[in-house]
Amino acid sequence: MYKIVVRGGNELSGEVQISSAKNAVLPIIAASVMNGGIVVLKNIPLLEDVFIMCEILESLGAEIDFNTEIGELRIDSRNLKDVDPSDKLVQKLRASFVIMGAMLARFNRAKISFPGGCKIGSRPIDLHLKGFAALDSVVEKYHGYVEVKAKELKGSDIYLDSPSVGATQNIMMAATSAKGETVIRNAAKEPEIVDLANFLNAMGADVSGAGTETITIRGKKPCMDIEYTPIYDRIEAGTFIVAAAITKSKITVKGAVEEHLKAVLAKLKEMGLKIDSIGENTLIVDGRGTLIPVDIKTMPHPGFPTDMQAQFTALLSVVPGTSIITETVFENRFMHVSELVKMGANIKIDGRSAVVQGVDTLTGANVVATDLRAGAALILAGLIAEGETTVNDVHHIDRGYMKIEEKFKKIGADIKRIDV
Repeated sequence: MYKIVVRGGNELSGEVQISSAKNAVLPIIAASVMNGGIVVLKNIPLLEDVFIMCEILESLGAEIDFNTEIGELRIDSRNLKDVDPSDKLVQKLRASFVIMGAMLARFNRAKISFPGGCKIGSRPIDLHLKGFAALDSVVEKYHGYVEVKAKELKGSDIYLDSPSVGATQNIMMAATSAKGETVIRNAAKEPEIVDLANFLNAMGADVSGAGTETITIRGKKPCMDIEYTPIYDRIEAGTFIVAAAITKSKITVKGAVEEHLKAVLAKLKEMGLKIDSIGENTLIVDGRGTLIPVDIKTMPHPGFPTDMQAQFTALLSVVPGTSIITETVFENRFMHVSELVKMGANIKIDGRSAVVQGVDTLTGANVVATDLRAGAALILAGLIAEGETTVNDVHHIDRGYMKIEEKFKKIGADIKRIDV
């Protein structure tokens, strides 16, 4: 158990290197078993969720070699024998459910316990299961498990009631081994979907249309050994860009892909933040000007990402004027508000909207990271709060940010991790 202690008031400077995206890495690790061979993944972040996903593959018989010094992960799935991953591990990681599509593609069968709950809102798996059934699989639920079996997967035309990222990933993986053509309509468009498609194609699959609402998969079983580097983490990049804005600092963010950050950058520029591109995936962010309030509404990609809502709430809490933040993706994603209020923020919740009245200053307090992005928001608030802020339950933050305190310390923050 750890806590992070931040003393506010320092101006930030220098450059920060963004890691690969957790939300891209996890499904790619799951998909790595589909070729029945060896996959080498590079620039893999040392995150709690990544380690759990690796343990899940080991529980299935894969051989894992993770060189943590250089972030290189070698996965050998040639001797994969089991299709029932460890219940204990699955309960630790909701994203573990994407292993089903990969196992179904390889073995025509997958069995897994129902994934653990999600604090920020419901994430039903019905769309995943409807997609598997459409591929001519039999889906059974019993005693807390879900099992999917097929004599032969067959391509189908599948419409998703909502553009679920996880369902799109799971169906896309399973469909690579289906006979004929599969079309996923109303598919998720996130950059992480595109990255998974690129990975599958590198292994020999035939996936087209990723990044649009219609994805086509022509049955072609992936069988090639490959090396692959996942995309940069757009949410980590957005978090550090907001850090420059909230501390009125100028920093360089390396690994910020503008194409993946359009909605975030548009809102920050609307607020008055100066952002310049100085080369491939590198931004100079100058937060020393005056910012104005804005209204935000979270939406599926390419709309404003729900994973940046908490960080913007922290920023807008110290921007003069009134901002309204509307959360449409997850019904319980304002848990950070009560913690920010402890620090002096003036925020009122009205249904699925938060009315933020900017205050002059925040004050350090003892706060709790209720979820991953809430924890990042509290660190941002601590960077400019008077006195000392202690952020507890840091394990939530460690799920998605690699050595966050070290990265902030490198650019001038007064921040430390304490083992409790």
